[in-house]
Amino acid sequence: MKTLNLLLFFLISTTISAQGTQLLRQPTLSGSDIVFVYANDLWKVSASGGSAQRLTSNEGYEFSPHFSIDGSWIAFTAEYDGNSDVYIIPVSGGEPKRLTWHPGADVVQGWTPEGEVLFRSAREARPTQTNKLYKVSPDSGFPTAINIPRAAYGEISPDGKYAAYTPITFWDPEWRNYRGGQAMPVWIVELATGELQRTPQPTKERHLDPVWFQNKVFYLSERDLASNIWSYDPLTGDEKQHTFHKKFDVKSLDAGPDRIVYEQGGYLHLLNPSDNSTQQLIIEVKGDMNFARPRWEEVKGNDLSHANLSPTGKRALFEYRGEIISVPKEKGTYRNLTNSPGVADRYPVWSPKGDKIAWFSDESGEYQLVVADQEGSNPRSYPLPIPTFYFEPDWSPDGNYIAYSDTDYNVWVISLNSGNVQKVATDRYAHPNRTMNPLWSPDSRWIAYSKQLNSHFKAIFAYDVQEKKEIQLTDGMADAISPVWDEGGEYLYFLASTNYGLQSGWLDMSSYDPQLTRSLYALVLSSDGKAPNLPTSDEEEVSTSSTPTKKESDKKKGKEEDEEKKVNVRIDAEGIYSRIIPLKLEDRNYVSLETGPEHQVFIAENVPNEPNLKIHTYDVKEMKVEDFGTNISDLVSSSDRKSVLVKQNGSWYISETKGGFKNSEGKLDTNIKVQVDPRAEYHQIFREGWRFMRDFLYVDNVHGAPWDLIYEWYSPWIN
Repeated sequence: MKTLNLLLFFLISTTISAQGTQLLRQPTLSGSDIVFVYANDLWKVSASGGSAQRLTSNEGYEFSPHFSIDGSWIAFTAEYDGNSDVYIIPVSGGEPKRLTWHPGADVVQGWTPEGEVLFRSAREARPTQTNKLYKVSPDSGFPTAINIPRAAYGEISPDGKYAAYTPITFWDPEWRNYRGGQAMPVWIVELATGELQRTPQPTKERHLDPVWFQNKVFYLSERDLASNIWSYDPLTGDEKQHTFHKKFDVKSLDAGPDRIVYEQGGYLHLLNPSDNSTQQLIIEVKGDMNFARPRWEEVKGNDLSHANLSPTGKRALFEYRGEIISVPKEKGTYRNLTNSPGVADRYPVWSPKGDKIAWFSDESGEYQLVVADQEGSNPRSYPLPIPTFYFEPDWSPDGNYIAYSDTDYNVWVISLNSGNVQKVATDRYAHPNRTMNPLWSPDSRWIAYSKQLNSHFKAIFAYDVQEKKEIQLTDGMADAISPVWDEGGEYLYFLASTNYGLQSGWLDMSSYDPQLTRSLYALVLSSDGKAPNLPTSDEEEVSTSSTPTKKESDKKKGKEEDEEKKVNVRIDAEGIYSRIIPLKLEDRNYVSLETGPEHQVFIAENVPNEPNLKIHTYDVKEMKVEDFGTNISDLVSSSDRKSVLVKQNGSWYISETKGGFKNSEGKLDTNIKVQVDPRAEYHQIFREGWRFMRDFLYVDNVHGAPWDLIYEWYSPWIN
């Protein structure tokens, strides 16, 4: 058995080695050498394949290499000095020489017959970023423009009489078989007369990356539903297909003296256009690849996301690079609860008692709910139905349930005791601002959320977990968002706008300018409840009984306190719209509410021309508003409503909810280091990217792509 395993390992290793290195990009060909891009550096190899030699090792990007006509120089675009400019190096390697100095991007396209470097730039574009072709001497000097009004990709013919080019860049070049308005032919212009030809487009397909070879224009075309190499003869009008790949597209090509080199399926190939014969090159790339080595990454406070605060404000939870990190308020040190390079752990949340932590993890390949002790030990995974992405988990106060939303705007509830999962609500329409975030009532019976109506206005709803029914709490005459329960369960506070109408069609550009305002409201939940802001009057209390003993008084007081702690939320649907109370607060562009101390809520305001958010506290009983803090980008309350986690200027603070925020107190020590394994991350990133397209693309059929096969085709490239 050991001999058989060793033989299988040898055969697999030999097969992988024989195929060579993948993900070789943007090749260029001279008579004897090929230069290509790998890991954002330039590499050189013999035109017959073999072991590649590294030419550049800068931390920035080097791309778009092109051999000079005599094969002695390589022109390319690089970020050596922080900007994308044109450089040249000898074919044997050496120090790059910079040729352009404009602050915009200069992208190399090739060489002119006179030996100048051809590149594109938007340096003279007004008012938009329209590209033109320019040429610059390798001996330095000022670039001069080619007499073409607009060009993005192209080359000059060997005799200098013609230019073949495409006029625009593409915002989504990876959209396979694109047939929209950006699908342009190759334009071929006679430079002396301005006479123009276009390559034929019988299926309105896209033509890309034109190069000259033997007085013909070779380019990429998707006419046969895959990107292949075609040619067009400007003199006769003849066109011809030269490659016939089906599975993987040809991504780029370049012409050498007697052959064409192209990139397809992650490998480099040579094409002989005379007989359409092709050869896949076996190229080995070996380097230190320092970027892929495991390392310790220093974390900045601004990099921490999806924050959550422990029940009493002693520790904060954060997500960073797929890890869940617990940070103390003052004493102790941070803890990486997951330590899982190659796994994405998202959206951490504390249990009401503080003994447990939950988050979503894709360790299985799809996201599941994980519940562990607060130190990250003893994790238990809960499979979730309909694998997709999940958001905003909220733990019920009794600790038995977690509610969350998903990609398709559904609200789910999972029982942590049984593992049963129930879908409780679905939004009618998709919207980029996710307002359907579930929030538990103090007695763990109700879930409040905001959901769109047919009018595209949002209303506040509550779902009864016991009775399994949904109640609409607001009438839909205003756009209502951000519900917040009061501590005693008597009221539900929310924001609503009566001038939201022009904002409802969020994809319509005409909705850019309207000024949106919202007001603060309170909903009296029970039919016999009283408004929270009724006028008060000082009166003497009349006692009708004898003075109780101290023991009786203490017993009565304790009983009253127990009754106060026991919250029972009652929602009476009949007449509920008439129990919506506007609170005394000037309407402004308020964007969200957060729970505050007793009888108070936090209100986040988007102030024009001010960074981030301005936070107010509003006292419902006193009908008074006070400023809590400015330039705040995140705020999370503890479940006991006594502490708040605040993000300001990239730093995090734990502050008391009463009184204003002071950035001189409570700053968290986020001097955190996380161990990173890039190679493990690559696999997770690829699978999550594949899932993103599966779950978020606007059409379910993924434009007809066989999505499961796509994963099988491309996942080996990560190795």
